[in-house]
Amino acid sequence: MTRITLTVNGRKHVVEAEPRRLLADVLREDCGLTGVHIGCAHGACGCCTVHVDGSPRLSCLTFAVQMDGRAIRTVEDLGGTEATHPLQQAFRRNHALQCGYCTPGFLMALLPFVEAQVSAGQMPDDDEIREAMSGNICRCTGYQGIVEAVRETIGDALAAKTEAAQ
Repeated sequence: MTRITLTVNGRKHVVEAEPRRLLADVLREDCGLTGVHIGCAHGACGCCTVHVDGSPRLSCLTFAVQMDGRAIRTVEDLGGTEATHPLQQAFRRNHALQCGYCTPGFLMALLPFVEAQVSAGQMPDDDEIREAMSGNICRCTGYQGIVEAVRETIGDALAAKTEAAQ
């Protein structure tokens, strides 16, 4: 067993982990963050996507011991039932989720893309949005609602940015 320290959603967690224990398992079992879903367990579906030091990463392919001292963000950090993130709100409005199992992974994979587009002042086309979410699989929605949710989130943020600049 190896003692590791993870900063998860701004809180420090010290856990004992076997060298081959996966980050997804540590987050779910030791940190109680069940928004990290395990779909395929071999990196093909994206359900387990979290951010490590600000970049998306598949937690089912990452050993927890590799994350010692790193900052990890999970979907729980986007907001709870009272204060949801604008991307979560857009997912709901655009019916971008059905069973919801893949949703945390989509949110975590798409958030840096959305933020980068807003920062650059650009509205991506549908192909660019689909490329940004290409590492995630949804068996229920057909993806169009997800594309619309991303487009809406970026559009709203760009409009707010323009309004604030005036």
